[in-house]
Amino acid sequence: MNRLVDETSPYLRQHADNPVDWYPWGDEAFDKARREDKPLLLSVGYSACHWCHVMAHESFQDPAIAAIMNDGFVNVKVDREERPDVDSIYMDAVTALTGRGGWPMTVFCTPDGRPFHGGTYWPDTPRGGIPSFPQVMSAVLEAWAQRREDLDGMADHLTAQMARHAATGPSGGPLRSDLLGEAATQLQAQHDPDRGGFGRAPKFPQTMSIEALLRHHLATGDQASLAAVRTTLDAMASGGMYDQVGGGFARYSVDADWLVPHFEKMLYDNALLSRVYLHAWQVTGHQPWLQVVEETIGYVLRDLGHPGGGFHAAEDADSEGVEGKFYVWSEEDLRSVCGDEADAAVEWYGVTGAGNFEGTNILHRPLRGDLLRPEAVERARRALFDARTTRIRPGLDDKVLTEWNGLMLSTLAEAAAATGRADWLEAATSNAAFLCDALRREDGRWLRSWQADGGARHLGYAADHAAMVDALVRLGEATGVAHWTDVAVATADVLIDLFTDRDRGGFYTTGDDAGALVARPKDLLDNASPSANSLAAVALLRLAAVTGETRFSDAAEGVVTLLGEMAAAHPTAFGHFLGALDMHTTGITEVVIPGHRPDLVEAVQRSYRPNVVLAWGERRGGPLWEGRRDDLAYVCRDFTCRAPVGTVAELLAELE
Repeated sequence: MNRLVDETSPYLRQHADNPVDWYPWGDEAFDKARREDKPLLLSVGYSACHWCHVMAHESFQDPAIAAIMNDGFVNVKVDREERPDVDSIYMDAVTALTGRGGWPMTVFCTPDGRPFHGGTYWPDTPRGGIPSFPQVMSAVLEAWAQRREDLDGMADHLTAQMARHAATGPSGGPLRSDLLGEAATQLQAQHDPDRGGFGRAPKFPQTMSIEALLRHHLATGDQASLAAVRTTLDAMASGGMYDQVGGGFARYSVDADWLVPHFEKMLYDNALLSRVYLHAWQVTGHQPWLQVVEETIGYVLRDLGHPGGGFHAAEDADSEGVEGKFYVWSEEDLRSVCGDEADAAVEWYGVTGAGNFEGTNILHRPLRGDLLRPEAVERARRALFDARTTRIRPGLDDKVLTEWNGLMLSTLAEAAAATGRADWLEAATSNAAFLCDALRREDGRWLRSWQADGGARHLGYAADHAAMVDALVRLGEATGVAHWTDVAVATADVLIDLFTDRDRGGFYTTGDDAGALVARPKDLLDNASPSANSLAAVALLRLAAVTGETRFSDAAEGVVTLLGEMAAAHPTAFGHFLGALDMHTTGITEVVIPGHRPDLVEAVQRSYRPNVVLAWGERRGGPLWEGRRDDLAYVCRDFTCRAPVGTVAELLAELE
């Protein structure tokens, strides 16, 4: 066993029995590298990463390769999900060096942490024009011994590329209100009208782009935006990327038809995807999308839920060492399980004797969008689900990440309010209570990651705090309980105090109280999940509207000013931020419902109105509540309140 055996990250502990003398990220590794004048070999990955497992099996478990690593380097292993700050700055360096990034990421650094060479996956033997990992290490060690000045020069160059986004300053120009329309135009141009999604394979579920199109349709009635939303949502839910038996989405599709997934399931994907399907159902009333919401949330609660209320991070792609084995079926196996319903299941799921994936079948719906199962197919699905429970499940990454749980909590709170599902609201409340107990310190600062065996160790990042502000505000709206808004206020104050870039605006990834890195990163772009800054902008604008506290809207305006020009040039890279920009430029509508009027509360909650915030239930003070009579609804916008209304029809008319 090496030093990783006592780490909280399941990914790091997976490497605890490697013959590699791994160190976790920290001073001990850097001190050893300086003392022995050895380069650092930094390996970054995550538990659900298939190619991370491949490289581990080929290289890190090989005693001969491990001997090269141990003799020539100080080896450091990092879980990118636990340390996104480390991952982001070294990914900037690798991308600058090679033109692409990904995981596993391997970076060679000087003893002070400056990178001078790096890449992603290297095989154990030369393959397909790719040098072997031992060859790469040999070349690095030769250069370290004979051309140190060249490596120092490269390290200086790459260090300048790290966290380059942090140097971006605000444009200072006026913000345009038509950026959402420009983004919609660009997204429609990139949309695949035949297969759904954007661009070519591999296809990722670009949830924030879909949300931007849905928001644009709501604002303008644009039918082209809605058509792109419909095609994409139907295609994703009909394909093999969606688990047709157990619900939930895999990470992405390797093909353009959404058939063959990369089988790992991530909490954040399922949080964001169930949310966009929820919003699309609210807008259109299309029942198949509500079914996807129910099944995806059901998957998260069933398979990623911790008994205490938290949600685990991910499930691997592999089981029994084979990618996708848990999910695929031969026709013979399916027929034996489904019995009298076998013919219906074979037709519904497009099953053939030859299969569609390495001689087996990934279940999918060939008739795109036709998702509401007949009774016979539903009986077959349940039989398949029961039979699948006897299989060996993919590995579970059982750490609880604050940011990802915040994303799921926001979705659960919204979904419970929109559907009236009391069980979802109970799950949301339990999740919030668990997170506050396990991952929030007495001083209000959040930690990043919790694991049952080791608790929580690492300081939280801006994204953790921003995601929790948003989640707690939405939970307060869903429950009417003032406590959750109070915790959101305290969390927002920590976010502003510790993470604000007071020179350029926006928020750094790491707090003022965190250990120094080679560069201090700033998370600006919306990728697989919202950036810390776009999360913060949306959350703080909504919190400001609920509380009337201008310090929150001022902080959000710093983000809007910082990112406005970049969003104008590249709106498709700022899908979540476009929501903040829309709220900032068009305004937020505040609805206050004192007293006991569940009919009025339900009228607001059941429809999707992204620029509306709701205060009801327990009074918590502030300008929204002053002078309000019970049993009426008050609608305020642009610092002006309309006359109170007492019926659902009057309230909906005011909201329109």
